Amino acid sequence: MIDVVIGVVLVSASAYVIYNFEKIMTTLPWAKWYDVLLATGAVLSVLELARRATGSIFFPSIVMLSIAYALFGNLIPGEFGHRGFDIYYLTEVVFLSDRGLWGLLVSVASTTLAAFVLFGAMLLHTGAGQTFFDLSARAGGNSPGGAAKIATIASGLFGSINGSTVANVATTGNFTIPLMARLGYPRSFAGGVEAVASTGGQLAPPIMGTAAFVMAELVDINYWQIAVAAILPAFLFYLAVFATVHHVAKRKHLGRVDTSDLPDWRQALDWRRLAPIVAAVLGLGLGILQGRSIALTACYGMIGMMGTAVAVVLLSGDGLRAAGSMVWRALIDGGRGVVTVGVLLVAAQVFVGVLNLTGFGVAATSAILQSAGQETFLVAAIMAIVCLIAGMGLPTSAAYVLVAAVFAPALIQQGLDPLTVHFFVLYYATLSVITPPVCVGVFVAATIAGSRWIDVAGQSLRLAATVYVLPMLFLIYPGMLAQGGAGAIALAAATGIVFCLSAANFLALRPVFGGLAPSTALWLLPAASALFPNWGATATGVALFLGLELIARRAGRDLPSPPVRA
Repeated sequence: MIDVVIGVVLVSASAYVIYNFEKIMTTLPWAKWYDVLLATGAVLSVLELARRATGSIFFPSIVMLSIAYALFGNLIPGEFGHRGFDIYYLTEVVFLSDRGLWGLLVSVASTTLAAFVLFGAMLLHTGAGQTFFDLSARAGGNSPGGAAKIATIASGLFGSINGSTVANVATTGNFTIPLMARLGYPRSFAGGVEAVASTGGQLAPPIMGTAAFVMAELVDINYWQIAVAAILPAFLFYLAVFATVHHVAKRKHLGRVDTSDLPDWRQALDWRRLAPIVAAVLGLGLGILQGRSIALTACYGMIGMMGTAVAVVLLSGDGLRAAGSMVWRALIDGGRGVVTVGVLLVAAQVFVGVLNLTGFGVAATSAILQSAGQETFLVAAIMAIVCLIAGMGLPTSAAYVLVAAVFAPALIQQGLDPLTVHFFVLYYATLSVITPPVCVGVFVAATIAGSRWIDVAGQSLRLAATVYVLPMLFLIYPGMLAQGGAGAIALAAATGIVFCLSAANFLALRPVFGGLAPSTALWLLPAASALFPNWGATATGVALFLGLELIARRAGRDLPSPPVRA
């Protein structure tokens, strides 16, 4: 019954606004009592859908608190108080303007975001998912910690297109976690690897948990610029995780997957699987070359991909029924994804509109700057903590919008580039998914692994420790985000690689001198070179790392891991 009520309310509210659109846009504020009723019903319906999408009342509660703050802010003393707004004016902002339910984020959700979520769903249903997994198995399976490396690579590939950490853990984790357990890997370690690797997918182009499209609107830059800027950080994320997994596997003698249990290269590169992927890439390329919008470019990719996939099914002799079933399943899954992310962004738009009305973001920025002074890194540290807390329990896009709307201006006022600041916020908001106590990705991984969630969280934090520091490097090295020219990018890449590899050795507790555990701390020396943004420091870091690596290898710490049958 409640579903029917929600449907009737939302359809009625939408029809009312469409019918009165010209009056709403061309006259002075005119909200009446029935507008208040419709607005209240619409907002409550959206918040209920957001609760269902997140499985928690946390996010809807934050939106409700923002509305209460707008209504009763006059009762709050000090800097965070304001004059207060009556219910009629609030209705005009939330319901009868483009600052609330019909705002910018809603436009993004219904166009660009919807197109790419559908694109991702179709890509997975045309065989790309199995291709990704087979390629991951071939690339990482026959090396120390092979099963964990399969999880890392596969989750990164899946996560870059499916837009949800939890969905990524549930999809790839149902295979990779039991595989690691069968090979004797500690269950908590298996869950931790999957949780961290799935989280990184939200930071990898092209979809980036759908947050990239929202960022493009908030920062007012081209989406492709954001996608390019995300390449090096995403590479460093997975380099850090991959290297940490490798050295932990070496130290604990976690075995390789036997070659006979890995998929054949011919199977992984089967033309019937690759053809839709190639068609999708060609479609995207055509849209880009023609200068089409992001949404239309995604449609080009979808048309090419699905047309090719249907042709492959028909050529394989499976018939129209199989082809139609494939398209139908892709549309259903894509539609669910669009609705899930869409309602979260509608709720987030209400939150943003109300807080902009009250000036809370300005007050929060002022409070942060007063407490931290002009110390950029102190402001950044405060921001990081706020992001990790505020993003707990939320999907990537909602967490990013929630934090960026309120706290990003504090760093921008320090003179930092808006793109850098928004990437900084996005990273920490995303990492909240694996940060205790509310770490949804960890909860799902722990359930699959059959391990205590606190143990999985501990392993996740260890594997991702390097990544928690990585956004701080954005503030030092503009080249991390493809800014500042080729020299700046090269410096950032070299420094980032040395930092990630050195930190991975330290986190894996890999001694430099034989069995002398204290010598593990020596790996922090090359990592520390990242604090000094110049070629001299980076060259010193490279030399230190290579020297320590040579000593560690000669000390006999890198013993081969035996293959294990899956």
